Amino acid sequence: MTQEGHNSIEVRPRVLIIDDSKDVHRLVAVRLRAEGLEFVNAYSGEEGLEMATALSPAAILLDLEMPRMHGLTVLKDLKAAAATQDIPVLVVSGNQMAQDKVKAFELGAVDYVTKPFEMTELRIRLRQALKMRQLIQMLAQRAQVDGLTGLWNRAFFNQRWKEEVDRSARHGHSLSVAMVDIDHFKSINDTYGHAAGDAALQGTARILQQSCRTHDLVCRYGGEEFVIVMPDTCPQDAAIVCDRMRLAIAAEDWPRHPDRKVTASIGICGCTGAANKPADTIVETADANLYRAKHNGRNQIVWTDVSGTPAGLAA
Repeated sequence: MTQEGHNSIEVRPRVLIIDDSKDVHRLVAVRLRAEGLEFVNAYSGEEGLEMATALSPAAILLDLEMPRMHGLTVLKDLKAAAATQDIPVLVVSGNQMAQDKVKAFELGAVDYVTKPFEMTELRIRLRQALKMRQLIQMLAQRAQVDGLTGLWNRAFFNQRWKEEVDRSARHGHSLSVAMVDIDHFKSINDTYGHAAGDAALQGTARILQQSCRTHDLVCRYGGEEFVIVMPDTCPQDAAIVCDRMRLAIAAEDWPRHPDRKVTASIGICGCTGAANKPADTIVETADANLYRAKHNGRNQIVWTDVSGTPAGLAA
């Protein structure tokens, strides 16, 4: 994968221990020191829920018998919240009652270890939970990555774009989106073959990534079309960045068709300041600008600031 995403796999996994016993916290941290884990401690159910939401740990060790808030209630709340429902929870409890074990598994616990626990057993069970978490993350990432270009795909863009529009509306940050389409792409396929078309898509994806800034997000939107999320960027500045991309694409040499250059048309829409339009409306306007650029002769940029600044065109 060629881009860094929200859900990158932890290098040093964080494990949250929710237990009212300080001795348990100390014992686990000391005896599992060699596992390369970062342990964070919560001493009540309420504190554990807050920390789980804020820190998104790789796994949770959860006691059941705690004052004020029982562990099964904590487990139920963890699995009911979108931010924490996928975190594997291992119940570590002195309660050996069969009905509590059954209830814990019904609520979504991945394992149940009884106290006093044998540290080797806990180590192995925790390793398995972390492997499961890593596998889920890998599968989730692969489902959001375009296989040909290595870019994030449209499903990931849809999710991330809504988040960025919400952030812009809350905090008043500028935001732009750019739609990029390879000009006359069908003729490349028809004249030089689909392998040449694939190479053009891969090469364009590489140029877009190399030419964008570190906080921009490049995705494959579908077919020969790409989309770029540009946080903290007004449309006029986005046009400057995108023109660098446009020129780089036009200057590229293509080994499969050295006599045929590749160009791209770009449509941009965004806000100077807080986003004041729905996420879909901004994308639709950028797409309309893309087709205006195509209609006006291709290999150019058309942009619109929906916060009030007049539209512009760069060629």
